[in-house]
Amino acid sequence: MTAPLRFGILGAAGITPSALIAPATENPEVELYAVAARNRSRAEEFAAAHGIFRVHDTYEDLLADADVDAVYIPLPNSEHGRWTVAALDAGKHVLVEKPFASNAEEARAVAARAETSDRVVMEAFHYRYHALFEEALRLVRSGAVGDLVDVSAWFDVNLPDRTNIRYIQDLAGGSTMDLGCYSLHFARSIAGEEPEVVSATFRPSTDPRLDEALTAEVRFPSGVTGTISSSLLEEVERQSATITGTRGVIQVEGFVKPQEGCSLTLTVDGETTAIDVAEQPSSYARQLEVFVAAVRDGSPILTGPADSVATMVAIDAMYLAAGLEPRA
Repeated sequence: MTAPLRFGILGAAGITPSALIAPATENPEVELYAVAARNRSRAEEFAAAHGIFRVHDTYEDLLADADVDAVYIPLPNSEHGRWTVAALDAGKHVLVEKPFASNAEEARAVAARAETSDRVVMEAFHYRYHALFEEALRLVRSGAVGDLVDVSAWFDVNLPDRTNIRYIQDLAGGSTMDLGCYSLHFARSIAGEEPEVVSATFRPSTDPRLDEALTAEVRFPSGVTGTISSSLLEEVERQSATITGTRGVIQVEGFVKPQEGCSLTLTVDGETTAIDVAEQPSSYARQLEVFVAAVRDGSPILTGPADSVATMVAIDAMYLAAGLEPRA
């Protein structure tokens, strides 16, 4: 029997229980082995709460642990790139939260380091592995709505706490970095092309350098258009995408976290059909399965470094079009 893949976790982030711990406890091929946080007491509390075997004093100590096979990085956005490189330097496989890096230049440097390693590096766009997205993509490719005309996506949350790291410029915060990256990635993945940013507008946070909300209009080489939108502060939360073709429309609700409630409808010639994608493994469970398979036997992944670089190139372009600087 193959030994389970031993994960080390950098940080005690709030996303980790749903993104890694819950699916890992249901996956016999994975062991939650070690954790390190900003201070040892925080790491000890986290380990005790989630049954993690070993606590390290520092991130460096965890990366030096020869018993750790793979590292999950849910740190603030500004830390993703540097710790991905550090993990690769330590010989670890890496599952890193989105966004992959702070900007396209850093993303290219991280991808170059990944290219010289024999380790798996996956950006955690978990939605991409769920049946909801796969079915939407299948419908598009089957010609169910005719030729693709437009693909637009919106991700809005209600986050009034401005002390949250998502509102901190120096931690590479902003709605586009944290939420709009999903909207963008969805549109890129459906179109199968890289967009040109035609225009963008934003609503500033209390820090005028930071986007509380941002909307970009894009055009793909084939002529397909799209709206990419996100907001950190809206009364009505949504995770919606609309795929328009010459013959009909696909409407996707709950595309980011489909396990929390989602729907998929196909409208052709005025008739709407609901597509059943219920009772599927969570997007996080599917992501972990794909990651483990890539480590074990080299199976392909859909959200590797090259894809990550393309996402960051478009994010930088969205910021520049809105009159903002890309994150440092």
